[in-house]
Amino acid sequence: MSLPDRKEAEVRRLLEGPYPPVPAELAVRAAESGLRLLRRRRAARRLMWLVIVAAAVVFAVWASRVHPWVAPPSTVAPPVEGF
Repeated sequence: MSLPDRKEAEVRRLLEGPYPPVPAELAVRAAESGLRLLRRRRAARRLMWLVIVAAAVVFAVWASRVHPWVAPPSTVAPPVEGF
């Protein structure tokens, strides 16, 4: 019997046998684990939105003070007046 045949025979033997008993508290533990996972995801999502909003506020304050859309004054030639 080769190695794959031996593994296949072992799997067939396990599948044909009786099912193993399931712990009684398995559903409760799975539900608690799922709730914990949902709480973590919700907290991470709220933290992400908080960081995004804070970044937007910081950008708005910076842009209102610095005015990056205004061209800097030219320093190459003096302004022409009284032409």
